[in-house]
Amino acid sequence: MRFGILGSGSWATALAKILCEQNDKLNWYLRNENTITHLREKGSNPSYLQSVTFNTDQIKLSSNIREVVDESDLLILAIPSPFLHQSLLEVKDLLHSKIVFSAVKGIVPESKDVVGKHLHIVFGVPTNQIGVITGPCHAEEVALEKLSYLTLACQNQDTAKFIAQQMSCSYIRTKVTDDTIGTEYAGTLKNIYAIAVGIAHGLDYGDNFQSVLMSNSIRELKRFLKQIHKAKRDMSHSAYLGDLLVTGYSLFSRNRMLGTMIGKGHTVKSALHEMTMISEGYYASHTAHLLTKEFDKSFPIMEAVYQILYEKKSPKKIMAKIAKRLH
Repeated sequence: MRFGILGSGSWATALAKILCEQNDKLNWYLRNENTITHLREKGSNPSYLQSVTFNTDQIKLSSNIREVVDESDLLILAIPSPFLHQSLLEVKDLLHSKIVFSAVKGIVPESKDVVGKHLHIVFGVPTNQIGVITGPCHAEEVALEKLSYLTLACQNQDTAKFIAQQMSCSYIRTKVTDDTIGTEYAGTLKNIYAIAVGIAHGLDYGDNFQSVLMSNSIRELKRFLKQIHKAKRDMSHSAYLGDLLVTGYSLFSRNRMLGTMIGKGHTVKSALHEMTMISEGYYASHTAHLLTKEFDKSFPIMEAVYQILYEKKSPKKIMAKIAKRLH
């Protein structure tokens, strides 16, 4: 089965590194020709995870997305959600015959849906050909070959097991699940909670408070998942709790970083401008706000982040209100 990666950022680079451990050939779409030239000449991505070096004989690099999709059986999407829909429009006629796994962990702005649902409704990819790659796993630690964990979610368990086997190596452990909806929403919404923890950190709340904020976040996430897709799931599983913890606490977390900057006094606009990578939690917060208005449960932490990001409410005042509701 021929693998193709779409995307050029840190997570795409980490996934390419993982797949090259067991696969002789990999197709990789990168939009920027300068990046491709550097990879061919130096064997590394000049913009992300520069310490990772590739044997370029293993990789077919192309800035032609149709070429990569056409020559791949299984696609891994690692294009940031704000740019994903427009990129996939170029290959809309090719996607229905592919197995497509999302590693995006974000909301597609055009449809306000997670990637899997967007792939099915907009691009006609059958649900049993759609999967999710989730953590807990930071690209920076993959680059350092620190032991990390991936969960592969797909309704077709044979497909999930196959990809899990292909992505297992000395520093990657894998698990499989059929909870594609739950893991994808969890992987997306944990970014919102990481922004909340970052705001608390920026406001100089201590570790004790942040731990209570995180424990309340996992309970809130559980309520959300029950509303969006009721299923039997163990929220202590690494795809839910583990991914939330690493995104909330890690210094590699861009969403925590965004929150920290806001907590320290940056405006949302200036914080977003200063960041070199996309904060998926910023976009997810708006969609989560719209979704939760339709539910009969309350989601105070997600709503607090929305108020700070989009309604320009005072982080200090909003976090003080949240502190009174935590238990």
